[in-house]
Amino acid sequence: MKHYQLQQNAFPSDYLNNLWGEIHACSYFAVNNLNRDFVGTKGFSVVFQKSHIAQVEQKFPYFKPYLDLALQPSCNAFYLNPLSLKEGSRVDPHIDRSLRSYCKNIEPPLVVSVLYVRVPPDMQGGELILKSHKRQLGQIKPQMNTLLYFQGDLTHSVKAVQTPGNRLSLVCEQYSLSETELRDIPSFTVESRVTQSSKKQKKYAS
Repeated sequence: MKHYQLQQNAFPSDYLNNLWGEIHACSYFAVNNLNRDFVGTKGFSVVFQKSHIAQVEQKFPYFKPYLDLALQPSCNAFYLNPLSLKEGSRVDPHIDRSLRSYCKNIEPPLVVSVLYVRVPPDMQGGELILKSHKRQLGQIKPQMNTLLYFQGDLTHSVKAVQTPGNRLSLVCEQYSLSETELRDIPSFTVESRVTQSSKKQKKYAS
């Protein structure tokens, strides 16, 4: 793969509609638990190892077709997150290393896969910018039902969305870790503002 590649018409349209409904109905779906680069976004995150893909599919069966198609056989740890943007939302420049909260010295993912589940018609803004050492390598305008793969070590950002409506993508950081690094990564866990706040409430109640 040279920097990035696109696969159009990746899934049947009824799968995208189902994915949209299931993600929005999910109890974990809330204001994003990601860092401050993600401005005005919503979602949740699923951390898992290759050995526990079946457990992810059991809890989130609607992710299975995406995982079957998108996951790379050479990767063994994954950070999956639905990402919802609306008017005014943006993502500031960063390099993905979301598993760093578990393993501090981790390298960026081998590859990042992004499925554009829903894109508002005639959306202004929201383009994905890919850069390497300040050199722009691509500007991708999101298109519904396109599956994008890009090199995990690229700096990337999403321009502010300027039109009403919700944009939903399903993002997966895919890592190839050593056995030592893998020991620090959960086999399967869900990160969400909902679970964080419920833990705090339990703490205050006890």
